[in-house]
Amino acid sequence: MIDISERAQQHFRRLLAQQDIAGLSIRLRVTTPGTPTANCELEFCEPAELSGSEWTLECEGFEFHIEGDSARWLDGASIDFEPDRTGGQLNIRAPKIKGEVPGMEAGVIERVRYVLEAEINPRLASHGGRVTLLEVDADGVVLLQFGGGCHGCGMVDVTLKQGVEKTLCERVPEVTAVRDATDHAGGSNPYYSKHEGRSALD
Repeated sequence: MIDISERAQQHFRRLLAQQDIAGLSIRLRVTTPGTPTANCELEFCEPAELSGSEWTLECEGFEFHIEGDSARWLDGASIDFEPDRTGGQLNIRAPKIKGEVPGMEAGVIERVRYVLEAEINPRLASHGGRVTLLEVDADGVVLLQFGGGCHGCGMVDVTLKQGVEKTLCERVPEVTAVRDATDHAGGSNPYYSKHEGRSALD
């Protein structure tokens, strides 16, 4: 499933020895798998922190765990350590973690969700906001819910029309319109509290 070079294993052994905690191991997980923002995260893990769903690799002197939900994204992955004058760098190559861009044969919901996670939410995140897909109806109308800094934001209508709707219609031709189902009166931390400023996607 995953290849850990001897140099990487030596590096992990050094790190674990520095912690001096009995039974300490290394755990790897993938965040936001299947999207362009997917990333690998390594962490120390004590026995009590294991859920039991991990895949475990027995390395010389320590155990390396792969989070259960992340395992399928790490097939063919490799970890190596490249020493240099400043110490070295750990390199993780996981070609499958970002998944594949859904083609036209994929369903509308799948393609809309991909665009939201790959393009729109990373841009909204700069304003502390995000959108969640609620549904796509038979007429191609997408229903979204705004959260974070977009919840209650005075510029959310501009963001919706000039940013989100425009992007979705360009990327997914079946989309005819985008509607906001959020109750913005309850927003606790809007990015813009009044109707001023610019779209969060500018």
